[in-house]
Amino acid sequence: MTEIAFHFNAPGKLDYTCRLLRKAAGRGAHVVVTADADSLGKLDQLLWTFSALDFIPHCRADGDATVVAASPVVLASALDSLARRDILLNLGDEVPAGFESFGRLIEVVSLDEDDRAGARRRWKHYADRGYTLVRHDLASAGAGA
Repeated sequence: MTEIAFHFNAPGKLDYTCRLLRKAAGRGAHVVVTADADSLGKLDQLLWTFSALDFIPHCRADGDATVVAASPVVLASALDSLARRDILLNLGDEVPAGFESFGRLIEVVSLDEDDRAGARRRWKHYADRGYTLVRHDLASAGAGA
């Protein structure tokens, strides 16, 4: 069964996501990030610029198939055509279709009230289906990934 973790109170959702991706890629994990096209575009740009010392290899899911297969991080607005990966990181508002084919699902939730309300709906969806949920409160633990 997919392990599901919510990372609440991310002060900068995309900045925090970059740090999570750096950590996951450093550990050899293969990650798919799903969100709307605008958020994926911003994340793509940020992954190139967030650190002068780090580069996180990444690509878009609709890129060259060879590059997608080799990339540790794939940015995707839909999961239907992707090969299985270790981790799905959801930045979107909805429960991602096909999340159950991943070993882990991470939901990153900002301080924005609309984002928090969406997270509560997704939490309920997963809990109602019997998934064990882990809560990481970044406000109490600090925002470091």
